[in-house]
Amino acid sequence: MNFDLTPRLRDLRDRTRRFIREEIVPMEADARQTAHGPSESLRADLIARARVAGLLTPHASREMGGLGLSHLEKAMVFEEAGYSRLGPVALNIHAPDEGNVHLLEQVATHAQAERWLRPLVEGRTRSCFAMTEPAPGAGSDPSMLATVAVREGEHYLITGTKWFITGAEGAAFAIIMALVEDQGATMFLSDMDSPGIRLVRQMDALDSCFTGGHGVLQFDQLRVPASSVLGEVGKGFKYAQVRLAPARLTHCMRWLGQARRAHDIALAYARDREAFGKRLGEHQAVSFALADNDMDLQTTRLHIWHTAALLDGGRHGGFESSRTKVVASEALWRVVDRCVQMLGGRGVTGESEVMRIFADMRAFRIYDGPSEVHRHSLGGKIFAGRGPTD
Repeated sequence: MNFDLTPRLRDLRDRTRRFIREEIVPMEADARQTAHGPSESLRADLIARARVAGLLTPHASREMGGLGLSHLEKAMVFEEAGYSRLGPVALNIHAPDEGNVHLLEQVATHAQAERWLRPLVEGRTRSCFAMTEPAPGAGSDPSMLATVAVREGEHYLITGTKWFITGAEGAAFAIIMALVEDQGATMFLSDMDSPGIRLVRQMDALDSCFTGGHGVLQFDQLRVPASSVLGEVGKGFKYAQVRLAPARLTHCMRWLGQARRAHDIALAYARDREAFGKRLGEHQAVSFALADNDMDLQTTRLHIWHTAALLDGGRHGGFESSRTKVVASEALWRVVDRCVQMLGGRGVTGESEVMRIFADMRAFRIYDGPSEVHRHSLGGKIFAGRGPTD
């Protein structure tokens, strides 16, 4: 595998890096950030800046107005965007919209793409992905799906509750997973202002980086035309994997940027702060922590690049993306945790961006499947002789 950067990609990476550091990092103190993520007003300003810079929704196809980045190209650009917690919002590459763009480009009809995908790519709307349910419904085990869709003439009536739905408040439309009797899990598209959809409440969460936060949605006989079925009836779980395999990987890319930012902040502090007669970085404990950070960051980067290259080469990448997600979420958590420790009081207060990165990062080990579920899946495949083939 050749990870050399082409002149085009090097230029794009460097442009993204400059954009994030010069235009987005200074906005991190903007008062329009809330406990449930950047406000719509702040998001609009960020999107406008990325549009002017030619960096908006770079992962979308050129036909839809994006840059048509490969997975490996996304790895370079998304890491740079993730250097600021506002960067993915600005570039329109944050979850759940980033994964929804990928899914819709793969599965949506032309009419569906024009109605829902194009405004999403242009940054004019947001979306949500309504799959997770409260117990005893679907969570880590999607086979427990409890939301149902009943056919009635040329429509489906959807009933159920979805829980922990990122970006639900303020989203223009939802991709809804529901069970069609005798046919299986199916995805539906629906405008969020349709009768029968209700945002019950916003959920308090550790993270505050997603516009719209996380919400509880109630579907009460939501009427959806058959033309709004996404893909084919009964193939919802298949399409979920189309979305989730690359979406797990892009999570890793973005969080790698955040962990790198935390490391840079801690490194600068270790060089400037003195204690017991010498700079912090000259103490062995801090020096070891910096070295461990470097190893975890580079190990994560190599896992991401390797899996991205496999996806670009046509591999499904399910095994590799699961493995990378576990490696990345745990290694990057260690990095940020060490940074908090090195910073001491600054690390646990708003005096440093690291406190916010720490709070946001903890959920990464749960999003898109907790580490334990991925380990169980990986171990079962390895035991059955269905692991990766090199």
